Amino acid sequence: MIRDLLTKNGIAVMMLAREMLSLKCGDRIETIGEYAKKFDLGRGTIQTALKYLEDNKAIQLEPRGHLGTYITDIDYKKLWEFAGLNIISGVMPLPYSRRYEGLATGLYKAFEKGKIPFNMAYMRGSERRLEALLNGKYDFAIMSMLAAKLYIESGKNINIIIDFGPNTNVSTHRIIFSNTAKNSIEDGMKIAIDPTSIDQFILTYYECEGKDVEFIELPYNQIIPYIMEGKIDAAVWNYDEIVDRGLPIKSEPLKNKKSKKISEDNTRAALVVKRDNWGIDKIINRIVDKEEVVKIQEQVLLNKLFPEY
Repeated sequence: MIRDLLTKNGIAVMMLAREMLSLKCGDRIETIGEYAKKFDLGRGTIQTALKYLEDNKAIQLEPRGHLGTYITDIDYKKLWEFAGLNIISGVMPLPYSRRYEGLATGLYKAFEKGKIPFNMAYMRGSERRLEALLNGKYDFAIMSMLAAKLYIESGKNINIIIDFGPNTNVSTHRIIFSNTAKNSIEDGMKIAIDPTSIDQFILTYYECEGKDVEFIELPYNQIIPYIMEGKIDAAVWNYDEIVDRGLPIKSEPLKNKKSKKISEDNTRAALVVKRDNWGIDKIINRIVDKEEVVKIQEQVLLNKLFPEY
């Protein structure tokens, strides 16, 4: 089979297998001409590739005249082999909150149900996850809808293929203070900022707008220790972690109008892929039922389901 993939027919088999991985029994496939145009291959090559998939029991097709051709049987395991794929890999934020644990659990169960080989890596900072995705290290990345939209607006070569909805990324961000007597950011304060997290960076910038403060660049995981030791005065922080860890830290809601305007997109988890992803987006869209993922996340949050990731 590997040797076959070096030929034009092999390329057609591989591309068609990836297309079929996004379909299910009862679906109508595209016409020979449509596939030929899509893959820039001859009609005869496409016909041969479809026959190859049928002969090897990867799919079974039924022509229905002017209604088109439909899938009557499908073997995803065989299609996966013909698609030339090893494993689908994703990258998401470190599961330091129950909410992230729930999201990771939902994604794992989705791929498990779809019988697709899957691996998830964990990495702090949307900037780092984006870079790893664009470098081809991962097939998809999880980040906030806010970050995804900003990266697309800046010209990054990614597409959003799943929006998991409000409160799937974080519940909210709040301002945390080292001094419990403080209620807002003031002139002269030292404010922590993490340049690798576009959400934290932008929310911090908005909250400090018009204030004469000193920004201290810190990795996200060092912000809490610096707050508790009084080395910095304030920071914008994921409220889920404060609640989950029971941290005795003073926090206040975001106050800037611009922060509030973008806050909902900040709470939404988004699944993004590279634009030129060789059909991975269609496979993920078939496998990942966002409603089911969110339901599992909610069960983890309510301690009704033990996280698995």
